[in-house]
Amino acid sequence: MRSAPVVAALAIATSAVFLSGCGPAPAAAEHPRPVLVVHPDTADAAATAFAGEIRAAEETTLSFRVGGNLLQRRVDVGDRVHRGDLLAVLDAGDLQAQARAAQAQLTAAQAQLERARSDQARYAKLGHDQLVSRSAIDAQNAAAAAAQGEVNAARESLQVARNQAAYTQLRAPRDGAIATRQAEAGQVVGAGQPVFTLAADGRREVAFAVPEGLVRHVRPGDPVQVELWSAPDSRIAGRVREVAPAADPASRTFAVRATLDDAPVAELGASARVYLQPGDDARVSVPLAALQRGAGGGDAVFVIDPRTSTVHLRPVQAGAFSSDRVPITRGIAASDWIVAAGGHLLRDGEPVKPVDRDNHPVR
Repeated sequence: MRSAPVVAALAIATSAVFLSGCGPAPAAAEHPRPVLVVHPDTADAAATAFAGEIRAAEETTLSFRVGGNLLQRRVDVGDRVHRGDLLAVLDAGDLQAQARAAQAQLTAAQAQLERARSDQARYAKLGHDQLVSRSAIDAQNAAAAAAQGEVNAARESLQVARNQAAYTQLRAPRDGAIATRQAEAGQVVGAGQPVFTLAADGRREVAFAVPEGLVRHVRPGDPVQVELWSAPDSRIAGRVREVAPAADPASRTFAVRATLDDAPVAELGASARVYLQPGDDARVSVPLAALQRGAGGGDAVFVIDPRTSTVHLRPVQAGAFSSDRVPITRGIAASDWIVAAGGHLLRDGEPVKPVDRDNHPVR
């Protein structure tokens, strides 16, 4: 009977050894996760392209200052003109008749003035001899002054009538080329109605449209590169001059114009591709897949610490997304190594094995 406790103890010990042998083995050391890393692209690589058209820096809408029947149109689209050249003529018959009527009124007023002055002189002599009263002399002086006023008014009316008749001739205000034509001979046009658009000689600009999502990143002074379709191997530098304050109601885009530094081969109306480079607040861009959700729901990216080969989630300020990239306006530099993909699998401070696109280790 004494052997029973011994046997039981041995059975318990054997079971303990057996159970301990079936437990989990010590955890093996974790291997760092390989991650693809890239440097952020500079602004040149992140530039956004838009379709544009070469325009004159100064485009003037030409119109008559009076209305009437368009008698002659002497120029057409594309014609070069010089300052003072006659572009179009209205029928001036009615206005010339008004000028003649104004001339007749001036002649009549001058006759009245001459008579009033004669009476004024005669009454002055009679007054000197005390043959008329002082009130009669004052009346003649007032009549002469009124006649002078009538002459002045008639002279101004004649000048206005002559000006109106002269306004029936539309002349070029400066050297340039006719860009558009909005009226034809025989058409009745009103005062101020556009007849031509004159593209002045001199500086050239490129006009293009920017979507709503990108316009907040475009400011006057931002650099652009313009590539003409007729000369795709060269680019023309320029800077944004103006951004429309309101969107086009049809396209919902904002009109932008950029002044070109030098465009000797840029013909008016030429098609162009405009590469817009955001200003100092958008120096770099990263792949869209690199963007992560940071603390508080803000944007962030994983940056490699080259000393420890660990990743750290760094808050950034992102610009408007494109199809595959996003500009970063603050938070990283072009020299940083950024995790390009798979960031959602990482945690802050995790050791990694960074490799570049050629699968070479990065240190």
